[in-house]
Parts: sequence; structure tokens; C-alpha cells
Amino acid sequence: MSKTNKPATNALLKQAHNNMPLGVADSYRYWGEDNTVFVKSSLGCTITDADDQQFIDFRLAYGPIILGYRDSRVDQAVISAITERGTISGFSTDLDSQVVELIKQMCPNIEKMRFANSGTEAVIGAVRTARGFTGRNKIVVVEGGFHGLYDEMMWKSDVDNWDSTTEAAPQIAAFGGGIPEASREHLETVPLNDFAAIDEVFARVGDDIAAIVIEPILGNCGSIASSQAYMHKLREICDANGSLLIMDEVKTGFRVAKGGAQALYGIHADLTTYAKAMGNGYPVAAFGGRSDVMDVISFNKKGVTHGGTYTANIIALSAAKATLTILNESDAFDSINKAGADIQQVLSRVFNRHGIEHKFAGPDAMFGIHFGNQVPENYRDWKQTDSELYTQFALNLIEKGIMLEPDSREPWFICESHKDIDLVKLEEIANAAMAKALVERG
Repeated sequence: MSKTNKPATNALLKQAHNNMPLGVADSYRYWGEDNTVFVKSSLGCTITDADDQQFIDFRLAYGPIILGYRDSRVDQAVISAITERGTISGFSTDLDSQVVELIKQMCPNIEKMRFANSGTEAVIGAVRTARGFTGRNKIVVVEGGFHGLYDEMMWKSDVDNWDSTTEAAPQIAAFGGGIPEASREHLETVPLNDFAAIDEVFARVGDDIAAIVIEPILGNCGSIASSQAYMHKLREICDANGSLLIMDEVKTGFRVAKGGAQALYGIHADLTTYAKAMGNGYPVAAFGGRSDVMDVISFNKKGVTHGGTYTANIIALSAAKATLTILNESDAFDSINKAGADIQQVLSRVFNRHGIEHKFAGPDAMFGIHFGNQVPENYRDWKQTDSELYTQFALNLIEKGIMLEPDSREPWFICESHKDIDLVKLEEIANAAMAKALVERG
């Protein structure tokens, strides 16, 4: 993948195998015995591995880095908070409301909020709140969406093993072992941008649908996006049915616009989940929305329970306050979007030079690349793209110091620090990577 001689990396992986399954703390960090990466340092939009190879990083830890690694403005705010306040007390602080009020300035869909520590926790809180508010059980999700690693949300459309010539729809399968069949009972799955499918599920079980949960832009499926008409459809059917619309903005929130994807669509959710970019890499998350919905969280006998030892800790909230203030008051989004647009132009020239049909999907701050002649409208369409060529292209980029996820379902994430990268060098590397990929394919 990168250097063939990686003594430090090899030694670290050997040690790690004695301590952790697969030798990693997160299964998705295992890229095989030869390609697993150990990071020694990071700065701006670059990471340096244990063997001192530097990469321009478009993975950005799956999206949390919005300003750049080790942004001094955020880090100094955290250091000051720790020095003056400590890290955690188990009680409230003034930062709680300060961060919520800042989010409310940026996101008019938010009236009240609660904090969490991860996107998974935020989704759990939002779904439980929706069920508590409506008194219903069923949740509708969209194929290709990712809503965290908890049992109910780990039933997926198995598009990888789907044969579109013989099967009407992909099978719904557990995303790994240890997931009980019972956890699927209240989950309904529909294809993105399919009006008939959403009508069918509401006609069949609408009286028990608590909420639709959707990533308006699929952050784990190449940034394939909901159409404007589809988002209107979801808003209207939820209103007519007494169900809630939950927009999962764990990836898009504070990345694609100040107000997230909802600002781009002009449609507001009843509940929204946030994480990743809101802290520029510090672990912080939140969910919130309408006051009347959020107020079901209470100590009443029928109220929804929410809490957590590390929720709203000083480190997380000081990072969120600093990050969101920068995004709200500076021209960071302009820089991020321009960098993303410029990078797409470079890549498009490379693809055209080699005769590769291609389409970009999603916003400039987290764009997907699809090799084919049309932008996919849903996860099933992604199956028709040339994902194998993309993977080989990506692996060749990594070999030459451009880091990204080799799976075309993962977008290219852009941060403010990418404004300073050498686009000429990027084009040279991308051109060589594609030429090599075509030779390797034969």
C-alpha cells in the first residue's frame, strides 16, 4: 500500500496482536497485515505514520476534522478549560447552555438539546425520544444509511451480495455476529428516493411508525443524496401520520453548511443528531429538536431516560464551543468548499484524460466519486458503478502519499487546511495512480 519496508509499523502490529482482536482498537482500522496504518503524528491535513511516511489525508478520521488536525484555536481552548475547570465533575456547567445557544444560532431546527459522546449514542437518544413522544415502536430507515453500531441499526440491506438480475431486493442481514433476531422486529428498510416504497410501508404499518431516520446525504454511501422532492415527501408523510422525522447529521452537521444538510434542503427535522465535525476531532455529540418532543425526557414515570457519566464533559464542550464559534464567525466554510471544488476539478481532468466516465455526488466538503455515467440515486444504483476500479485507484493514491478510504462508499472529506495543498502535485499523483490502475486491471 505504501512503503514496503515498514519496520516500526510491523513491530507495532505484532505487539498489538497480543493485546487486541485483529491488533486494533476499532475493527475498521485493520487493513490487513501489510496495510494497517499506525499514526505517529498529525497536523493540518496531513498524517505521518510510524515509519515517517507523510500523507495528505482525505479520510479525516471518517469526517470529524473540519478545521485541521491540531488546530491551535481549538486545542488552546481545551487546554485553558482543563486548566481552569478540570475535565469532569458530574454536575452542570455554564458551557452546557453556551454550546446549545451557539448551535441554535446556526441551526433553526433546534429548540432544545441533550449531549452525548458519539454518533451512536446520539441516535439511540433520538430514537428513544421519538418512541417516547409518539408511543409507537417502528423506525423506518433508508438503505445505505449508517446510524451507529447498536443492534437495531445493524440490520442492513446486503447490497454487496445482491444479484440484481435474480433478486427483487437485497436481503436484510445482520451486520456481523452477536445481533439477536429480535432486534430487527421494529425496523423497516426502504430504498432512498423511492416514493412507492415509503407509501407502502406507511400503508402497511403506519399506525406504529414512530419515526423515519435518514441521512439526507449518505455519508457511508458515496454521498448519494436525497432529492429535494423526496425530502418534501418524508416531511409531509410524517406530518400527516403523526410520525417524527429524524435527520441523522452526524456526518453532515457543521460540515456541509452552518445549518447542516437541513440548510441546503430548507426542510427541518423534528429531531436531529450531531457529532463528528462539531468538535474538530474531540469526542462530542448531541441530539435535539422541537421543544415539545425533547421535553418527554424527564423523571416522570412515562418519561424518557437520558444520561451518561461523560456526557457534556468539559473537554468535549470546550472543543465544541471553540469549533462552532470559528465555523459560525469566520469564512472557514468558504475555504473548505473552494478546496473541495478545486480538488474535484483536478480529479475530473485526470479521469477525462484516461477516458473514465465519472460523476461526483454530494457537497464539496464531503464528495463521493462514482465511476459510471450517472449519479446513483440510491444504494442499489451504487452496485452498478465500477467500484473495483475505484478501489485500485485509491490504493495507488495511498502508495504515493494520498490517504483516503479505498471503498467508494466513503466520501472524500475536506477540511479548512486543505486550502493550502499543492494541486499540481495532486494531479500528478492522481494521473499516475489511474494509469497504474488501468494497467493492473488489464
